[in-house]
Amino acid sequence: MHLTIVNPNTTITMTHTIGEAARAVAAPGTRIEAVNPDSGPASIEGYYDEVFSIPGMLAEMRARPHADAFVIACFDDTGLDAARSLVKVPVIGIGEAAMHMATLLATKFSVVTTLAVSVPALEHNVHKYGFAHRCARVRACEVPVLELENPASDARSRISAEIARAKADDRAEAIVLGCAGMADLAAALSAEHGLPVIDGVASAVKLAESLHGLGMKTSKVGGYAPPRPKTYSGAFASAAVSTED
Repeated sequence: MHLTIVNPNTTITMTHTIGEAARAVAAPGTRIEAVNPDSGPASIEGYYDEVFSIPGMLAEMRARPHADAFVIACFDDTGLDAARSLVKVPVIGIGEAAMHMATLLATKFSVVTTLAVSVPALEHNVHKYGFAHRCARVRACEVPVLELENPASDARSRISAEIARAKADDRAEAIVLGCAGMADLAAALSAEHGLPVIDGVASAVKLAESLHGLGMKTSKVGGYAPPRPKTYSGAFASAAVSTED
């Protein structure tokens, strides 16, 4: 299968890290394509960044009509509902994927994300996805997203310390890493802390492969019905869909 992973921010080095994490778990025969838009924020930290990342992300998806599935590689699940409305093939958000995986491995999990500004959006998603009774807490380790790309930063130690607090204070039985930029840390942190540490990129890849293998498509009845043809003006003129789309 052809699986396209879209990093909604514009940081190419992070896209490379995400792509490598995806290839490490992909099944034989799964071709991973990791891309990012060339317009939008360098990182997504809060509601404002999220809004400006969505048009570029959707444009990358529209440019790949032959993909068998898409993964949105931002833990906020940026633009996930719009993306599912746009295409027929499965679209998996790494946040939703990781939380699903956590519920299969533990009775209670905590999320460790980057900055406190992202916590309200992630708490909203926890409730939206129906995991409020399984998620003990959404925690922030106060590491800016781009610091995850800096080998000289103390990002890993801060993430590890927050995991230790989640075990002690939340009684978390599993940890969900709340940023795609943490994808390469999951295995080492799991071994260090002695509990499942779940990366959303790997989780989303395996779920996308499963849905493709089952021949499943996104429902077009109700909320994910295709966008209605209409005029989009100005800078968003190219976002309009036609009856042929």
